[in-house]
Amino acid sequence: MNYFLELIASFLAVVIVLTFHEFAHAFAAYRSGDPTPKWNKRLSLNPLRHFDPIGLVCFTLVGFGWAKPVPINPDNFKHYRRGLAFTASAGVIMNYLMAFLLYPLFLVVNRYLSVPVLREFLFFFTGFLFAYSLSFCVFNLLPFYPLDGFRIIEACSKKHGKVYQFLRKYGYYILLFLIVESFICRIFTNYLGVGIIGQTGYTVMRDLNILGWIMEFATKIFGHPITALWGLIPW
Repeated sequence: MNYFLELIASFLAVVIVLTFHEFAHAFAAYRSGDPTPKWNKRLSLNPLRHFDPIGLVCFTLVGFGWAKPVPINPDNFKHYRRGLAFTASAGVIMNYLMAFLLYPLFLVVNRYLSVPVLREFLFFFTGFLFAYSLSFCVFNLLPFYPLDGFRIIEACSKKHGKVYQFLRKYGYYILLFLIVESFICRIFTNYLGVGIIGQTGYTVMRDLNILGWIMEFATKIFGHPITALWGLIPW
């Protein structure tokens, strides 16, 4: 029962986090003067309009992934660079705000709710919402196409030099490599464990999880202000 509830809660949290992330991009572009997201029916909270199959599978298996990029036409923006930067950063801002607002809900469920099955489900659900919102925010700041970090670089850089061209051309493949590498390392550390690969092998595979330790380090930094601020309240 625990695993079943956890699986449902995880999937629903992924759906909500991805949907609000992409809606934020669409809304920001629309408010900046571009009707393209609305024409493509992306100015919507319908999850089916935003899912990318590969990104969703990666998110489900590894905890990192992406949604279908919102189509925009920057030439329609009232202020080109301002609109591009606002649209590119809207998704990560939305996810960080979600993490900030959802963490106290997680604390309330953990502290006050006592109905067994409902408490267990909401504990998983609110916990995943907070964790996925934060991790998706950090993950999307990586400077690889098609993530938001690349779009922010694109919006802020006047000259698209060799580094930009490299990230634009190979960023997607670098991203897939990091996700696959992280997935393999997790298989060895989480499921095979010390008993099969030994303590040395376990440590090596854990340390080789490049994306994993980058995300763990970054989420602790990004998450600390949220947990510290809400921690001041005597729950």
